Amino acid sequence: MNKILVTGGLGFIGSHTVVELQNEGFEVVIIDDLSNSSEKVLDGITAITGKKPVFEKLDLKEKSAVEAFFTKHNDVKGVIHFAANKAVGESVKEPLMYYENNVGALVYILKELKKLPAANFIFSSSCTVYGQADKLPITENAEVKQAESPYGNTKQIGEEIIQDTCNAVPSLKAIALRYFNPIGAHESANIGELPLGVPQNLVPFITQTAVGLREQLSVFGDDYPTPDGTCIRDYIHVVDLAKAHVVALQRLLDGSNKSQYETFNLGTGKGSSVLEVVKSFEKVSGEKLNYKIVDRRAGDVISAYADTMKAKNELGWETKLSLDEAMASAWKWEKKVRGK
Repeated sequence: MNKILVTGGLGFIGSHTVVELQNEGFEVVIIDDLSNSSEKVLDGITAITGKKPVFEKLDLKEKSAVEAFFTKHNDVKGVIHFAANKAVGESVKEPLMYYENNVGALVYILKELKKLPAANFIFSSSCTVYGQADKLPITENAEVKQAESPYGNTKQIGEEIIQDTCNAVPSLKAIALRYFNPIGAHESANIGELPLGVPQNLVPFITQTAVGLREQLSVFGDDYPTPDGTCIRDYIHVVDLAKAHVVALQRLLDGSNKSQYETFNLGTGKGSSVLEVVKSFEKVSGEKLNYKIVDRRAGDVISAYADTMKAKNELGWETKLSLDEAMASAWKWEKKVRGK
């Protein structure tokens, strides 16, 4: 049984990926510092899979702690690296926090993987590396432009560091997965998106507003050059996204990768505007959402959605779940969390 390290494994995408890994028979070790997650997520994972993953509370910014972990777990066959700060707006205000956490921790992990006889690394990247793309849908060959935010820049830098390391370390194989906008929750409602404090992402803000935790949803701008004036994104169900990580990891373990470092877009291939997401939520929930149009937000691109053909052709992966299904699962999760 292959032992896989999942950093940030109690977070939104990480926890769903741990479920899919355990369902496929992998032995999972989670590292999380609980800065934007809860140890209770372990109970949700265990309820779904029937198996409790090993958990180590650890701050990846502490080099000595990372070294000690890999000394203890020197039989790790693969790493899926989620642990990072991820809010565009916050990164504009707190750039140094983002560079320290998102870049520093990555370097410390790669230094340890360099010591192993063979290492397989999946990097949680983002469509933000493309900035405002010239052409839609966005392919993996699209130009990586100057980032629109420090968060986006940490993902660009991260990819460059991994590629440079692969070039220098023959024993390291890596795949960067550039996700678009993950939403939704596990159908069981045992795990889902649960940000600490005020949500930075659209869907949890929608559900928290509908459940009465937030007074109003702010829609940032309705004067963009899009059909309804609001920003367009490619919203992908988190369960579909999680399954893609297992497929990508298996590709490296099997030696099916075509080069030492590869990149894949993960999305649905379809863009939805902010207001379309609001309408989808209202339809599946039967709730009327209190929202208000406000000024644009710094760092937001107008429109971004994926060309998914490379993932389909190379990984044999594509999304199965719809926007409505994602919104329904997010609402089911929100109500469970709030005891509604």
